[in-house]
Amino acid sequence: MKVTLLNYTRNPEDTAAQAARLCYSPSDIKDIVKKYDKESNIGLINKIMSSGHHSVLEHVSFTFGIEGISRVTTHQLVRHRIASFSQQSQRYVLFKDNLDCIIPDTIKNNPEASKKYQKAFNNAYTTYKELVDIGIPQEDARYILPNGAETKIVVTMNARALLHFFSLRCCLRAQKEIRDMAKTMLLLVKAKCPVIFADAGPECVSATCPEGKMTCGKAKEVKKEYKALGYPS
Repeated sequence: MKVTLLNYTRNPEDTAAQAARLCYSPSDIKDIVKKYDKESNIGLINKIMSSGHHSVLEHVSFTFGIEGISRVTTHQLVRHRIASFSQQSQRYVLFKDNLDCIIPDTIKNNPEASKKYQKAFNNAYTTYKELVDIGIPQEDARYILPNGAETKIVVTMNARALLHFFSLRCCLRAQKEIRDMAKTMLLLVKAKCPVIFADAGPECVSATCPEGKMTCGKAKEVKKEYKALGYPS
């Protein structure tokens, strides 16, 4: 898996702070931009995060390029509706020479299961190529391809949507592939917006677990894992 931060809002935390100031100021936007420095903006962002006035975070966006993930994970990813997605098309891209498969660790670490998995994937891919060779349109031949087929996607989310995304997908109850992806994304945005994403991650890190009887029961371990990211102990 490879996650790249392709682009993001210039001066993201200043942008969010300026939007917040405008809500409560009679000044012109130009005056607001000139009047307040980065230190003042950081102070305001801290107030915004604690007060829950998160709508101003929607003015800050991040675009990621994600490669080497399965269609299992992209199917979960696109359920996050406040986002934009552009995924490699199985309809228009012909996988004639190669198509990688993503193998979950539980299967990869089990020799018997790994052999069965790879055999099934290879059979599906071979059938796909045979269908194309006899004239079946690739958009129809693709129906045989499994969820484990490797794919690529470009994703854009605003900071508010990302906070929600991280609260769900960094949780230990999330599937490992999307959890690993979400944590990598968090590390990338945290480097650009350390104040906005100071407490980002699974909810048990900064508050209490919301899962009730479905909890993983490992809140202490999760807190310890995220301590290295700058969370309070």
